[in-house]
Amino acid sequence: MNAIGAIAAHRADHPLPPLPALDEALGRVAHRFHEQIASDLPRVDELCRYVERYRGKMLRPTLVLLSGLSVRPDLAERIGDDLVTLAAVVEMIHIATLVHDDVLDESATRRGAATLNRLQGNEIAVIFGDYLISQSFHLCSSLENQRIALRVGEITSTVCEGEMLQLASRGDADLSEQTYFSIIERKTAALIAVACEMGAHLAGADAPTVRRFHGFGMALGVAFQIQDDLLDFVGDQSVVGKDLGKDLEKGKVTLPVLHFLRSASGAAREEVLTMIRQDRPLSVGERTHITGALRDAGSIAHARAVASRLVEEAPAARGRRPEAPARDHLLAIADAVISRDH
Repeated sequence: MNAIGAIAAHRADHPLPPLPALDEALGRVAHRFHEQIASDLPRVDELCRYVERYRGKMLRPTLVLLSGLSVRPDLAERIGDDLVTLAAVVEMIHIATLVHDDVLDESATRRGAATLNRLQGNEIAVIFGDYLISQSFHLCSSLENQRIALRVGEITSTVCEGEMLQLASRGDADLSEQTYFSIIERKTAALIAVACEMGAHLAGADAPTVRRFHGFGMALGVAFQIQDDLLDFVGDQSVVGKDLGKDLEKGKVTLPVLHFLRSASGAAREEVLTMIRQDRPLSVGERTHITGALRDAGSIAHARAVASRLVEEAPAARGRRPEAPARDHLLAIADAVISRDH
């Protein structure tokens, strides 16, 4: 089920306006993705087919297409090949980051199935992630508009910077909220923002409109990551589809933990810090205890409120043209980001 299908399932009483070209275009995105990464080496092609199950709701490709449609409602009959190509490029980079993240986090499960590193080892997983990034740049270079290739390359570097900053900050109980937001703006929100920004640009939007779409994507991406951080504490692993508790295990200090460490009493704070700093994985009981402490301190509620405020203040998709139903879909996605359970 794609992002729009998932939203529709939860909005039966408030249906979205139909966009018949969107599902067709997402099918073309999936085909282009497969066509681009396919290899004539059977062992490599087997990995290419396996990693396609990493695709979830295809949020980022959907944002590319909807941003383009919001600017050009006349594309509703058939979305152009250039937008489809850009959507496939963004998804390829995203999947590469998931493959690399699973190595860094030593994750065994993704989308309810074994991760590539679990099946093939870290060496193959790392190189395959690099292969996906290389193929994404190859595909992006086929676009006539080279501004997009330059921007995508820039943002891919930004994503790497965010990941390196997070690695350097592991276990830092004194991490500032400013640094936390700097991490997630780079490692998660930047790619979502460029999906919206370049989707609008490729559809012919003027510079102020492109900036608004970038701002919308950045707010959406930060809210998305905060919700992801929350699910690591309060999610159901069978629903989320990946290993939970990895943030604490790897020393990642996320927004609910930051709020707790700043606001909790001395004894409660020290107890949680002692658990986090242990040189071993947390037990289920310890994770449950920490989650309860965060909830009691209002830290879970605080993080949810921050994500909600970001979505409410997202500056794009509030255009003046009522003939752009794609904008309703964009706003629905924004609402769904903070209510998702996986």
